[in-house]
Amino acid sequence: MELLELIAPCHFGLESVMKREILDLGYDISGVEDGKVTFLADAEGIAYANLFLRTTERILLKIGQVHAETYDELFEATKALPWENYIPKNGKFWIAKANSVKSKLFSPSDIQSIMKKAIVERLKLVYHVEWFPEDGEEYPIRVSILKDEVTIGLDTSGVSLHKRGYRRMTAKAPITETLAAALIMLTPWKQDRILVDPFCGSGTFPIEAAMMAADMAPGLSRNFLAEKWKHLVPKTCWKNAREDANDRVLRDVVTDIQGFDIDGNVVKSARENARLAGVDHLIHFQQRPVKELSHPKKYGFLITNPPYGERLEEKENLPELYRTLGERYRMLDSWSMYVITSYTDAERYLGKKADKNRKIYNGMLKTYYYQYQGPKPPKGKMETL
Repeated sequence: MELLELIAPCHFGLESVMKREILDLGYDISGVEDGKVTFLADAEGIAYANLFLRTTERILLKIGQVHAETYDELFEATKALPWENYIPKNGKFWIAKANSVKSKLFSPSDIQSIMKKAIVERLKLVYHVEWFPEDGEEYPIRVSILKDEVTIGLDTSGVSLHKRGYRRMTAKAPITETLAAALIMLTPWKQDRILVDPFCGSGTFPIEAAMMAADMAPGLSRNFLAEKWKHLVPKTCWKNAREDANDRVLRDVVTDIQGFDIDGNVVKSARENARLAGVDHLIHFQQRPVKELSHPKKYGFLITNPPYGERLEEKENLPELYRTLGERYRMLDSWSMYVITSYTDAERYLGKKADKNRKIYNGMLKTYYYQYQGPKPPKGKMETL
């Protein structure tokens, strides 16, 4: 089968996690840049990447990369690409998003309209028509420009991949599913280790961890735009990928994953989300304040997204909250703790400098991922769950 170039956008600072996921799926990396990883795959790879990758927002089929310093150059370069290989005569196509960094072409709306015109002109010549009904399948196009280099891709996913389909009920300031998965992957946690989130909110960390423990593909319960592009991705590709995903699920895995929150209604929402994800039997949710955090066993993991105090009235409570979290953590025997927060005094009140800390953008919000690494369990002496 012909090799295609696919682009997997990810959170800035988490490219290494995305790269490892793609390599684990068996595909070759062709490029790594800030916020995206490019890789080579066949048509079936579009199905596998959408179904299996946990940390990307969407999978783009790369149409081309062109250099343009003027809108005329952008028009001609876009028109020269073989759009007829991708968009059929009745296809509905538009530039869904254009972003530009350090480029002479800086207006998203101008980029969108000029590129749409260029594609129309190309397809008019190929299909010998003057007008397109655009009443067929959808082909949204995404464009990113960095220093006058224009990368153009077809969005094969449709709705963002962080929408797994299980999170119907959300708490305040939820972390996205893709970011939660990436943050868990930055730790050495495995399904035979204890994981506790003392500020679980809508349950995203415990649910993503449980899905990993059960080897449950994150896209198993949803559909993707490219499933309708039969000329590009044959039906058998999706059938094979879904069958493989179903076969991989570990139905009898045993875990110790716990989610606590002080708000009882939030805990109910988390339970319902876990049920929708098919992992409620793998997680114990409980209404419990952080001051009651404890666990009798050794070598567990705290992975959490505590309140940031984005609202003024919450800010005054943060020192006590983080101090309590630090104190409870120190009472756990040989545990590791991973905290994502934008609260700049987090380390001070946690009472200890982190072993590592990584800057990560959660949307437009600059956050830090503080990593407190506990000792590894001695080989053969790991406490069973």
